[in-house]
Amino acid sequence: MNNLSTTLHFIQELTQQVGDRLMEDFEQVRVAIAKDDGSLVTKSDRWADAYIKEALQKEFPEFGVLTEESTQILGAQEWVWVVDPLDGTTNFARGIPIWGISIALLHHGTPVFGYVAMPPLRQNIYGWSGENGSAAFFNDTPIHLPEISPNLDTLGNYFFSACSRSLEKMGRSKFPFKLRILGVASYNILTVAIGSTIGAVEATPKIWDIAAVWVILKAIGAIWVPLEAANIFPLQIGQDYSQRNFPTLVVSHPQLLEIGNAIVKPFYG
Repeated sequence: MNNLSTTLHFIQELTQQVGDRLMEDFEQVRVAIAKDDGSLVTKSDRWADAYIKEALQKEFPEFGVLTEESTQILGAQEWVWVVDPLDGTTNFARGIPIWGISIALLHHGTPVFGYVAMPPLRQNIYGWSGENGSAAFFNDTPIHLPEISPNLDTLGNYFFSACSRSLEKMGRSKFPFKLRILGVASYNILTVAIGSTIGAVEATPKIWDIAAVWVILKAIGAIWVPLEAANIFPLQIGQDYSQRNFPTLVVSHPQLLEIGNAIVKPFYG
């Protein structure tokens, strides 16, 4: 990525365009259908997927594109975009204004740039880590990990975020319907980056849910713990990522790792 500022500006403009259209769709009647894995998809997902993919291929013709709704096998290109055109489709389809657009750039299979736009919240979180250094931003303001008490005696004043599938996996809750917590895998993890939480766990995120947030969390020094594979990245050329989950724990500070690992211990069982 030779020109970071130009790439950032392009992604900002692209997510703004897509976000504006999705906001229009969000105010209208939405029709969702179930995919083979039981998750929902709308016409807006598929429109956004096609629009983003076309724009990226036009601007970066030598780059590959991996997307949730259309291209799910990693190509052999040196640089590959990873796109979730509408993260939080169930929220979107049910009228809950927490959903976003996630775009990451891989170099030899490892994320070096990530951008997550949350149009209903008017929030844009992005960052990079690599030859251009490391940095992360919230609405263009640099972000850093918040300070916490060294002896952890005030944890009751902090939040820990979990998806409904994580609660079920950990044996802490089981319901016949999907709980409404945040409902957006990328944003659930990003709450650690923006200081809303000190930890988060996701049971079934796909690669397009986590590629962008992985590099943002890395840029600020948060701790990312894969709960199945030893290493998520680099991704493997020719691999079909449509059904691959990447259970993940994130904590903001090293002293929280023991507590976090105790919480997610059932994942290892």
